[in-house]
Amino acid sequence: MLADPAPSSSEVAPDRQSSTTQNGVALLRIVVPDQARLDVLNSMGIDLAEYKKDVADGIEVHAVLSPQEAQDLRDLGFDVRGAISDQTDLAENKAERQAAQSLAAAVAGEADKLTPLRAEWFDSTDNQRFLSVEVKSSATDAETVLTATWDSGRKTAPDSGGTATMSRFTDAGQYMYHRFNSPVTVAGTPTTVTITSNHGTSITVPVTKWLGDKRKAPNKHYVSDFVDHYMDPTELTGRITSLARQFPQISEIVDLPNKTNGYRRAAQAQFGTAAASTFYVTSKAYGSEGGNDLSVALVKPDVASSPLSVKVTGKDVVVSLATNESAAISSTSRQVVDALGADAAASALLTASTYRGNAGGGVVAAATATKLSDNLKAPATVSRAPFQQKVLRIGKKRDGSKVGVYLYCQEHAREWVTPLVCTETAERLLRNYSRDAQTRKLVDNLDIFIMPVVNPDGGHYSFYDYNMQRKNMTNHCPATSGDPGSRNSWGVDLNRNFTVGSAFDGYDGASTTSCTSGTFAGPAELSEPEAKNEVWLTEKYPNIKFAMNTHSYGGYFMWPPGAYKAAGRELLPRVDYGTENFFWDASSHILSAVQSYRGTAIWPGRTGPVPDVLYSAAGNSADEHWFNRGIMGWDFEVGADLYNPETKQFQAVGFQPDFAEGHEEAMEFASGQIGILETALAFSADDKAPKSKLEVTGRTDTSATFTFSVNEPANIYYTLDGSRPTLSSPKLVSSGMREGSQQLTVNKSTQVRWFSIDIASNVENNYKPNGNSNNYKQEKVEVRKVR
Repeated sequence: MLADPAPSSSEVAPDRQSSTTQNGVALLRIVVPDQARLDVLNSMGIDLAEYKKDVADGIEVHAVLSPQEAQDLRDLGFDVRGAISDQTDLAENKAERQAAQSLAAAVAGEADKLTPLRAEWFDSTDNQRFLSVEVKSSATDAETVLTATWDSGRKTAPDSGGTATMSRFTDAGQYMYHRFNSPVTVAGTPTTVTITSNHGTSITVPVTKWLGDKRKAPNKHYVSDFVDHYMDPTELTGRITSLARQFPQISEIVDLPNKTNGYRRAAQAQFGTAAASTFYVTSKAYGSEGGNDLSVALVKPDVASSPLSVKVTGKDVVVSLATNESAAISSTSRQVVDALGADAAASALLTASTYRGNAGGGVVAAATATKLSDNLKAPATVSRAPFQQKVLRIGKKRDGSKVGVYLYCQEHAREWVTPLVCTETAERLLRNYSRDAQTRKLVDNLDIFIMPVVNPDGGHYSFYDYNMQRKNMTNHCPATSGDPGSRNSWGVDLNRNFTVGSAFDGYDGASTTSCTSGTFAGPAELSEPEAKNEVWLTEKYPNIKFAMNTHSYGGYFMWPPGAYKAAGRELLPRVDYGTENFFWDASSHILSAVQSYRGTAIWPGRTGPVPDVLYSAAGNSADEHWFNRGIMGWDFEVGADLYNPETKQFQAVGFQPDFAEGHEEAMEFASGQIGILETALAFSADDKAPKSKLEVTGRTDTSATFTFSVNEPANIYYTLDGSRPTLSSPKLVSSGMREGSQQLTVNKSTQVRWFSIDIASNVENNYKPNGNSNNYKQEKVEVRKVR
């Protein structure tokens, strides 16, 4: 969040109080010209949604802003546009703004090299077909223009399908590749696409199908659809507790060791209107523990030259204001604050502060006895005590011998659909165990940990007090940001509170200095019990090898690394080439499971490592689990943009769509979570060694270029000096982001020795890299004169 603007002499500065008017807090679009400007926005701690999309005039992101915050951004030169949703109608989704791209006339230049990355067609909802293309040009300047032209099916003219100009995608100021702003609609099924550069280069590549692998349909007895309304964290926790009682043979509850702060706050009252004469008081006890019983009155004596005094009777505090020789009030807000702090009885009950660091020189006004309040609106069924977080553990054999999978939801409070995804998955597993053979395989052979709500306190607050709450409810703010008007900005972003690639280490996408920032990382790494509980769970059960963190919205499927330092786009280390291919292969299966429910296709451009498709997220949980414990983790962003066939535009759904849409998102992404479990099951049963081969890809009179291919995701270790390959030998890497395998070049005939090892640690030919065997693979790459 931006720092609070300086208040005028006559009014208190606007804040982030929720509102029932059009002038309240809203989810707004911001369009920045490039990734560098987005990094600036991200570094400011703006409360960004996990959503990013290329548009004709830059990059569109969404942010939760008050009117004053929106104006502050405009004053700083940011293009803040219309609302996705506001407090008047949380479920309303306005059509996204899209405009046709207008590019400057092509600039003639030298021929460039075009590297095709991806060219795919896919079907989505409403039986609409789309085309997605990604191509990298060696000419990285902004004047390079690429145009794609495609056919309309087999044996049709190369340009019969259509043509479109591609957009230049940059990240942290660096050119990445060209792509479409959004997948383009196509009438047929294109088989080839031709990409032409304004520098004169042209390439034609085949178009393949994205998603839709063949999935075995559930048997007729398979049951689903167990969620029928949005649920608060109390309901969600009660739901999984009830499931564990109903299915004790295959499930149990794991109580996490660190209780949260709880849905509770200190009670407060504020006096005054103009900033200089305003002060506020805060109870030392939580409102639910007596703070709400306190009252403060400001009394004007009827005599002249009366001194300032404080009297406490039980829980009632009376401040007798000072008067001057004319019997007018002379006490300033600073003087009242100091008097309350100096009185032993009053200071035992409460603290007092001037408004947002103001010097407090304004004269206060008399006020009748005012009850302090914690301002919490949830019903009494929501406990105000520290919250006991629970995880539902599902598995026939829960002794750590089976591969573990951790599914967790609602790290961000306002993402109401996400806990429904986890809950629906749990229900399907338990209620289909006795009737569906595939479900039995999953439960019998995996150890599944499901946590529907990571952020229970913030989740309650989002439900009952302020729907756009992102963070938890722990208030780390000093008095300068502790007034009641700031209460919707308190808390820690739990997905920025972890230890790897954190803001404390200089990574981008979180704030360590602004406690009211939407991405406040907390006072220290792992400061929050919710984050500590995640770490505890993955350390307590080291058999956990896979994880899925479900967020909303936008329809993304991502994996580590998730953070970079904006200067130079210094990324956390990328996963190795074999693991990257495993993520991609698993994506096809998992996203086909999502698509199987109602046809939603997650775009290829929204699939990949987090920084490649979204933005840097310093200190996120997926990086924590991967880099510290080797857990292969994905991030879902449920709520893919919906295509409107009438307007021919994609439309964002927001954090809290009407339940009819939220239900559909929960159903399809629960199917995706089942797909993750199927991926884990295949991994656990994998005992087949990979098979690889060497492929010469180029030759000159003085050199030869080659790479390796392998029949499944696997790493290749090789030597070029005649030595025996081991796990310490050079490892094949990626040629570049989304570009395939590294190309190796030798300048003389070379004996290449290598072996492959898959993600499940199966080694080709059963070779023992740390032993003495010589059953590695080898082949001589010849350098000879080209005829």
